[in-house]
Amino acid sequence: MRIRSLGLLAALAVICASGASIADEARPYSEGPVTNVSFIKIEPGMFDAYMSYLATTYKSLMEEQKKAGIILDYRVYEAQAQDPGDADLILTITYKNMAALDGLDDKIEPLQRKVWADRAVAAKASADRGKMRTQLGSELIRELILK
Repeated sequence: MRIRSLGLLAALAVICASGASIADEARPYSEGPVTNVSFIKIEPGMFDAYMSYLATTYKSLMEEQKKAGIILDYRVYEAQAQDPGDADLILTITYKNMAALDGLDDKIEPLQRKVWADRAVAAKASADRGKMRTQLGSELIRELILK
């Protein structure tokens, strides 16, 4: 009976292993990095002020996150709004994978404290940023890497 059980286990292992390789072969892609895409509408007359914020405070925080290995990259794109409700700036932040988003606030908070000396400075920066732009929405997208 014991020999028969071992034989069944070995057969099951072979079937599972071959099933996994069949599934891998059937997918012509692998899952890649995940990017958070934010759509921003800049308030009239605030483009230079908002770009200054991005070039200083925002950039400092993003660079700290890159150094810490929290993000892979970040980008700022200008967009041509087709109507008044469209974004005119797109911000992207790229993470290694979906798991990188787990506990993200806990990872970023120490870096925010490093960039902003105290909470009052952080609150003011957030309020100032809010006057310059409106976030229209955001979306998570995942790169699919073709094999």
